[in-house]
Amino acid sequence: MTSLDLASPVFIAGHRGMVGGALVRALQAKGHQKILTAGRSELDLVNQASVESWFAKHRPDVVVVAAAKVGGIHANNTYPADFLYDNLMIASNCVHAAFKNGVKRLLFLGSSCIYPRLAPQPMPEDSLLTGPLELTNEAYAVAKIAGLKLCQHYRAQHGVLFHSAMPTNLYGPGDNYHPENSHVIPALLRRFHEAKLKGVPEVVVWGTGTPRREFLHVDDLADGCLHLLESENPPDWVNIGCGDDITIRALAELVKSVVGYEGELVFDTTKPDGTPRKLMDVSRMSALGWGPKIGMKEGLEEAYADFQKAYEAHSVREG
Repeated sequence: MTSLDLASPVFIAGHRGMVGGALVRALQAKGHQKILTAGRSELDLVNQASVESWFAKHRPDVVVVAAAKVGGIHANNTYPADFLYDNLMIASNCVHAAFKNGVKRLLFLGSSCIYPRLAPQPMPEDSLLTGPLELTNEAYAVAKIAGLKLCQHYRAQHGVLFHSAMPTNLYGPGDNYHPENSHVIPALLRRFHEAKLKGVPEVVVWGTGTPRREFLHVDDLADGCLHLLESENPPDWVNIGCGDDITIRALAELVKSVVGYEGELVFDTTKPDGTPRKLMDVSRMSALGWGPKIGMKEGLEEAYADFQKAYEAHSVREG
């Protein structure tokens, strides 16, 4: 293991998102002195000229690409062209500008959805491109695969230390709580919370409740990313997860308990389930000496407290 120079400029692309915010907190906790961030008015990551100009001006040593256009099943089904185009451009622009401007190290963040719909469970890194993708998030997955492959091939051709991490499903402070376009945990937290406030007798959850999902607290992901950035020779891409999963039904019951909602839980079986199971094989990350620290119930309680605070202040993130 090596240590990141606390004085080296580190650029977090997407610092206003849940993952980017967690990375900034983790770097601050370690005492990093030059954390570079840029809002959309200053830097449009989808625009090549904007990205190349910003990199030439600020010259970061280390880059973490945590920026992405993200959403749940509904959003991915409704806006596939937007998900494909925006995420392709973010990956291409950041990787190429980093190379042109002498960035020493780049970590690109992908997603567990890059693996085939019916990949072996748990999903090993080597299952990439061995079968069809899940159609409900194919556009997003294709863009993330392209970003991963860009890093792999720039590393092979040019000798730059560009590599990738594939997080499992994430949750935690700063999540997106859009009523329609959010992921399952923030969607459930909001739905149960508002049902509790309004005295609604039942809460409807999409699907059968049988699919299994793995979840990782975003602060654990940030810790894992910094661990990777201190590894001398990391894999081209590596899974970051907890190595355990839970059914959507059991998750909904747990969120219901954390929120304190006392009504009924109903599953709408006419709605899509998505991938039957998505569990990461985390043996490579474990071999690098890292594992998560935050348990599911503890993490959900923290996420709910963060949501409540934002909800009461009318500042809930919805995008």
